[in-house]
Order: sequence, then C-alpha cells, then structure tokens
Amino acid sequence: MMIFKKLTIKDKPILDRYLQNYNFITSEYSFTTLLVWREACDVQYAIHKGILIIKKKDFKDNYYFMQPIGYSKKNLKELIHELKEYKKENNMKYLFKDVEDSFLEDLKDIYGEDAHIEEDVDNFDYIYLKEKLATLSGKKLHGKKNHYNYFVKNYNYEVKDFSEPGVMEDCIKLAHQWHKENFTGDKFLTYELKGIEEVLYNADKLNLKGMAVYVDDIISTFTVGEVVNKDMAIVHFEKGRKDINGIYAFTNKTFVEKYLNEVGYINREQDLGIEGLRKAKRSYYPVKLEKKYCINL
Repeated sequence: MMIFKKLTIKDKPILDRYLQNYNFITSEYSFTTLLVWREACDVQYAIHKGILIIKKKDFKDNYYFMQPIGYSKKNLKELIHELKEYKKENNMKYLFKDVEDSFLEDLKDIYGEDAHIEEDVDNFDYIYLKEKLATLSGKKLHGKKNHYNYFVKNYNYEVKDFSEPGVMEDCIKLAHQWHKENFTGDKFLTYELKGIEEVLYNADKLNLKGMAVYVDDIISTFTVGEVVNKDMAIVHFEKGRKDINGIYAFTNKTFVEKYLNEVGYINREQDLGIEGLRKAKRSYYPVKLEKKYCINL
C-alpha cells in the first residue's frame, strides 16, 4: 500500500538520495521546483519498495504521478500495475505527466502501442546555450545586447548577492510588489509568491544562487537559480520592474555570466501557454525545447 506524505523542506535529504542519482533534463525534478509549487500542485511523495513516487496535480486540478525514480526495468511493470490500480481507485485523469524521454523509452519497451502518449507542449522547457546568454553574441541577440548596453550607460546601478545584508528582505518585498502589480485573479500567482518566499528563506539549504540589481539604491530586479548537474543550471525566478529600460536583459546576462558560468546549458523553464511569456522566452532563441509527456496505458 502506498502512503503519500505532503512535501516540506524537511524532506529534502530523503528526495536528494534519489534525485541526485538521476541526471534529470527538465526543471520538474529539481527539489526547488517541487517545493515552490508544493501547495499549488499538492505535491506528495511516497517511498514504495525503495522507489520514489511523486504525486501532484496540474493547474487544472488533475492528479497524476511523475515518473518514478529509482526503479529498474525488472520491477517497472509490477510498479506500473500498482500505480494503475491506484489511479483507478482514485479516479485520476492521467497515469503519468512530466515524463522525460528516458522513461518514455522504457515504457515503450514494455507497452509498445498500448502507451497513449501526448506531448505537453505548454510545459516544454526552454534550453539555451550558456555562452549565448552570457555574451549576447550574434545577430539574433543584437537587440538584447542593445538593451543591455542602454541600461549600463544610462542608469546608476549596483549588483548585490543574496548573502549581503538586507538583500533577501528587499527581494521578498519586490516579489510582493510584482504580485500586486500583476495579479488579475490568478490563484497560481499567489501560490508562486508563497513559493518564492519559502525558497528565499531556505536559499542556503537549497544551494540556490541569487542576485539583485539596485537602481539608484532601490531594488529593481532579482533572480534565483541553481546548478543541478555538470551540464545544466535552472533559472527559477526573474522578477522586477518594467519601467527601467534594459534591466531584464542586464539581469539575465549578468546572472548567467557571474553565477552560472560553469555549465554549458541554461534551463529557463516553461511558458505555461502564456503568450507574453512564450514570446519573451523565444526572443532569446533557445537551442532546444525539452519535451515532457502525458501518458496513459
């Protein structure tokens, strides 16, 4: 019998034992991502026969399992049988979502055409070359480089690390300000705000990197990310004022250059089907959209 527990920051050592051995390629399997959305998506987990099972719901309140972590091909079919029974008993719409290519291939080996697979397009992750974001080189990013240069030449600014006195508190105030200015009744923005507060307060435990930009001594943007493996870093948040020309181009470039320079690729997560967010993410010309899948059997 699977007994699920609601995720909290105290569960990080348990999940780390499984996730650190899985070289994930999307943002979904970062503990920080799970923690940010733990309330919005009712993130729960169970350790079942030595395998990590994560259950959550999407933004339409449909529950599903993420792909199991720590399984072997020998025990996968038996495990899936149990998950299918749980799905049936609990009237879940999907068996799996947030599925990456490696798990998809293992399912195909067992179930072949009996696996009903949908691409979850709104949740594809945007993957960029670190070098391009850090330098803004090339014709495609010429406009971004102009925005960056305009900011540098026209504003009195200072870059500060989260560890400096008062910066974390300023970031939380700015997050609240951003939420107030952008809130149109979407409950998930409020959930995101709560998630931002929690991860900022636990930044050290989560091994996060953070940076804030002050203009005329007033905090104007902040950004948060983490290096998840030798190849990839994830940028989780980037919040700030819209009235300062070029500040987002400056923040993006500077953060990658100063904090995430050790990796080859930057994951800036999904666009959730939001047209403005999609346009902004595409304007940096990702090298790849990392696919995720919804699966029923």
